[in-house]
Amino acid sequence: MNIHEYQAKELFRTYGLALPPARSFDARSLSVESIREISPGPYAVKAQIHAGGRGKAGGIRIVSSARDAFDAAKKMLGTKLATYQTAGIAKPIQHVLIESSSQIRKELYLAITLDREAGRPCVICSESGGVEIEEVARTSPDKILKQHFDLKPLPTAADFRRLTSRLFEGEGSQAGRLRNELADMSVKLARLTVELDASLVEVNPLGLMTGGSLMPVDAKINFDDNALFRHPEIASLRDPEQEDARENEAKSFDLSYVGLEGNIGCMVNGAGLAMATMDVIKLGGGEPANFLDVGGGASKEKVAAAFKIILKDPRVKTILVNIFGGIMRCDVLAAGIVEAQKEIAIKVPLVVRLEGTNVEEGRRILKESKIRIISADTFEDAAEKAIQFIK
Repeated sequence: MNIHEYQAKELFRTYGLALPPARSFDARSLSVESIREISPGPYAVKAQIHAGGRGKAGGIRIVSSARDAFDAAKKMLGTKLATYQTAGIAKPIQHVLIESSSQIRKELYLAITLDREAGRPCVICSESGGVEIEEVARTSPDKILKQHFDLKPLPTAADFRRLTSRLFEGEGSQAGRLRNELADMSVKLARLTVELDASLVEVNPLGLMTGGSLMPVDAKINFDDNALFRHPEIASLRDPEQEDARENEAKSFDLSYVGLEGNIGCMVNGAGLAMATMDVIKLGGGEPANFLDVGGGASKEKVAAAFKIILKDPRVKTILVNIFGGIMRCDVLAAGIVEAQKEIAIKVPLVVRLEGTNVEEGRRILKESKIRIISADTFEDAAEKAIQFIK
């Protein structure tokens, strides 16, 4: 689960991090007088959506007066914003964060995340902040520093001084103080990560301000959904309006769905088979529109719901169904396809590969349904036929 920047910064404050004076507003609470209470200005006005790249998309404005901040915020609220991270889907702006703005002398990067290969949490920092860290890793991997730590006992500032000792070499007499400040900030964010079951805590950029202090300019926290039962106060921060409506609908049917940017809809049973199906599509030069695992015990109602969700994506030009019947019987899948056709009229080409339990009965149901179906025998055959329709 993701949360907004203003919510993340409130959590930062509870863990002792220093942040600029700020306040979040919705359309009802916004006023010039309330903005003046923050500081004399200048101000940063930030649209609150669950995506990066807001500045390049016009979602962040730096203004000098409270009146200008009010006008900028009013123009944002109630509109939608698309960035390079929103997959072409604009997200609604229901809150803005207005905070006191100071000049940034240098942008750094700091994050706490889980290193899945090592099976341990780690701190990642870099003096190349303010840009996509993946790009830094690709072009200048030597600029990214990483250090693992244990959960028990939690690390101290001294544990991170070896990591921070490689930073701020150009800051002269201030280098030692800044290294200690960064180590202390890393400890606080590591404690937040562990205690709140976060999967990612990211500060990008972490600003070295003209006054000489380190300040989180942006804040991003992702939480482990499976641990939210332990943190009802965190679960209450969820903003469903920022989430993919198709993914929310899929959850209500106990379907695993993730929207992607391609045009070949995928419906598969089993996460491993779904990943392999997408790999074969990519290998053949196609682009999957989604990951969708209907699970092993899907009913025909669940299968019909899965088709409806796939077809809500206007980019889908064909659907590839790849089912290996084990717990999930092929005849149940076929009945679900027929049910979906009755309700929504599947108008895009449908490529179906069935194998396993009750496969002959499944094929019979599909043949007698008169639905236009292109049968496939293998993984590769199914992907090739789906890609042919796109081309």
